Amino acid sequence: MIGGDSVVALVPARGGSKGVPGKNVRELGSKPLVAWPIDVAKETRAIDRAIVSTDDEEIAEIAREWGAEVSERPARLATDESLVADTVRYTVDQLASSDDPPEYVVMLEPTTPFRRPADIEACLDRLAEPGVDSVATFTDAEVNPHRTWRVEDGTPQTFLPEGTPWQPRQSLPDAYQLNGAVYAFDVDAVTESGPSLLFGESEAVVMEPGRSLDIDTELDFAVAETLLAEGHVRD
Repeated sequence: MIGGDSVVALVPARGGSKGVPGKNVRELGSKPLVAWPIDVAKETRAIDRAIVSTDDEEIAEIAREWGAEVSERPARLATDESLVADTVRYTVDQLASSDDPPEYVVMLEPTTPFRRPADIEACLDRLAEPGVDSVATFTDAEVNPHRTWRVEDGTPQTFLPEGTPWQPRQSLPDAYQLNGAVYAFDVDAVTESGPSLLFGESEAVVMEPGRSLDIDTELDFAVAETLLAEGHVRD
């Protein structure tokens, strides 16, 4: 809870995955990928409940084994083109009619497994500030926008008109990207449509790159397993 207001952790985990088949049930370290956000939610004192939204029975079974509730996701929200924001809206609507509707939701995607309770708590602390409707975690951009290019008919051009790819890294302006680790928001700020998960007045919490790995390919999985094996992150 935050000041007496309830907080629910939402874990979106659909069954289909093209890059890594069966990704959410695949084991990383000692547990399935979908169990990672459930565990960190249970370790975060402000979170009252953890709910996994899924269309897949195997994911649902694992979620229950690891102590989460399960919300059955409609097929229309489980396609490759489905927006995560629509799953958020559907779940928030379902929770609004329950006996204990939450005031805040923290969304934890399974594909960013190395977040810690402190990362979630930092987002919730920021969310509790007056005038803040949503908070998300960011990390340093993998490629600074000033170093990106477009290639048209074989001709390279800087992606930004003012792009300066030849400058030393230290002289480029800071750039960040969403890392998908934590999204926290006031349910009253959730919009009725649109793809964004930053609702209303939003704030940012910056996480270090080592905890920001987003697993989308077999290579990402191999990197995650190496980080665990070499003790760079905790299981």
